[in-house]
Amino acid sequence: MDAAHQEAAARAATAESARLPQPAAESARLPQENVPEAARAHEDRDRHQETAAKSRELQRVWYGEPLGTLFRRLIDDLGLNQARLAAVLGLSAPMLSQLMSGQRAKIGNPSVVQRVQLLQDLAAQVADGSVPAAEATVRMDEIRASRGGSVLSTGQTGSTSGGAPTVRRVVREMQALLRSVASAQDIVAAAALIADDHPELAELLRVYGAGRTSEAIDHYATHQG
Repeated sequence: MDAAHQEAAARAATAESARLPQPAAESARLPQENVPEAARAHEDRDRHQETAAKSRELQRVWYGEPLGTLFRRLIDDLGLNQARLAAVLGLSAPMLSQLMSGQRAKIGNPSVVQRVQLLQDLAAQVADGSVPAAEATVRMDEIRASRGGSVLSTGQTGSTSGGAPTVRRVVREMQALLRSVASAQDIVAAAALIADDHPELAELLRVYGAGRTSEAIDHYATHQG
């Protein structure tokens, strides 16, 4: 009986010792409980990056380049910061940030698109020295106060000394109007549908809706000459 008792006690001790490391093994598995949460965070980050990349590609089609690049150039060329640029354009600071980062793709207000183009024209004039910095500040205040109306209005911003709107401004606002309602790809597709019956109208859509500003200016000069 003593031998049997000792053998049973030995087996019990062995079984108990075999179970002792298990808490450590359980603790080793604990970090794995966070894996689903980490995976979700990684997926969310990838999804945001993919959305931003798609938005920048759409902006390239609609506006010629990503808005982050465009807005940063305006900030540098005109000596602005993001808050000041947002105020001139008539956007909230968060909205401007979303457009720059690609969280949002399109400028929904055509008036804001026109202000962007007016600022681009102003930046070019500042760069070539035709508009001094002090006058640029006044011009930006005028752009901020404008409603982005037609260039055929009585406003003088972006006009020649005689009060008539410049060809470049007329062209840029025509481009802004078309691109505020459809992407360049959609405009080209629409032009293709009417090309056989209305070739000149199709050309106008392609040039102003998807072409370069220089091409549109040439087209305008040819047909207004």
